[in-house]
Amino acid sequence: MTTEIINRGIEPADPTGTPEPAPGSRGSDYAVLSREVRESGLLKRRPGYYSVKVGGNLLLLAAGWTAFALIGESWWQLLTAAFLAVMFTQTGFIGHDAGHQQIAASKRVNNLLGRVHADLLIGLSYGWWIAKHNRHHSHPNHVDRDPDIADGAIAFTEDHARVRSGAYAWLARHQAWLFFPMLLLEGLALHVAGVKALWDGTAARASRMSKVAQGGLLTAHLVGYLIAVFWVLPPVQAMCFLLVHQGLFGLYMGCSFAPNHKGMPIFAKDDKIDFLRRQVLTSRNIRGGRFTDFALGGLNYQVEHHLFPSMPRPSLRHAQQIVRTFCARHGVAYHETGLLDSYAQVLRHLHAVGGPLRPELEY
Repeated sequence: MTTEIINRGIEPADPTGTPEPAPGSRGSDYAVLSREVRESGLLKRRPGYYSVKVGGNLLLLAAGWTAFALIGESWWQLLTAAFLAVMFTQTGFIGHDAGHQQIAASKRVNNLLGRVHADLLIGLSYGWWIAKHNRHHSHPNHVDRDPDIADGAIAFTEDHARVRSGAYAWLARHQAWLFFPMLLLEGLALHVAGVKALWDGTAARASRMSKVAQGGLLTAHLVGYLIAVFWVLPPVQAMCFLLVHQGLFGLYMGCSFAPNHKGMPIFAKDDKIDFLRRQVLTSRNIRGGRFTDFALGGLNYQVEHHLFPSMPRPSLRHAQQIVRTFCARHGVAYHETGLLDSYAQVLRHLHAVGGPLRPELEY
């Protein structure tokens, strides 16, 4: 297997290339960093911030749907669709924070917030996402362990690309060019995957009552959403609204998550690496100010988020200097770049993965 292991504080433990932490930097490294971060107070809940954040987001979301109802039959509704696509993604970020137990001290409150924001307000299965996202956090960019790099429409490893044929091989050859257009379908894919997981029982382990509640919330969203759109707009405008809204929602979601790990080192199935290096070496931070923090929902601090998933979003920027200094002191590469450069790195990786299917061009 072609595995991208960059020598950033890791050395092979044996001739097979299985990595282990460099001498003197085993599991205790994370314990030391964790203690330093905890003593700084950055893991404390931020109820004031989230009260304003959740309240403001709900008001803007309600304003978008109110504008939709007031504007009525008009092609100007495509602008409303674009605004609601932004608000759906921002609502998804809050569901993400709730899923990581960042908002409240109570797990029950966090899960309630997550279900309302994900299932009811934007129609994404919270239970399915929790199960998938927790596996990703446990083993980011780890072949056969991280569902985010599993073989699918996009091939993220050369091994996945090599076994493709027909239309899937063509897709892998051109996936770098098709990546952003394909993100227009990401919203629909997330809706379908969540419903499918709930239907076939592969969502997060939950009681029957919980699954019924999730199904009820998802159904309420879908029915209410479609009734509102087709009640206010004639069929052609309604279909255009759906395409613009769901397409831009998927594009925004995909553009927010893509820079985090794609194009970073990928570990083979049997590779062993300590927690700190597993999280840091596979993650990429995005430079920027307050606007970047808002636009990417705090995911631009991906290194800190993966090291401390329950850290409230506004604390991540303050933890960055602590983590970056710690990594420099221990010889662990800390990767940070601009947003546009992060996309360029992602596209170069996807192009390279499709290389084995372009022999006439590559070899």
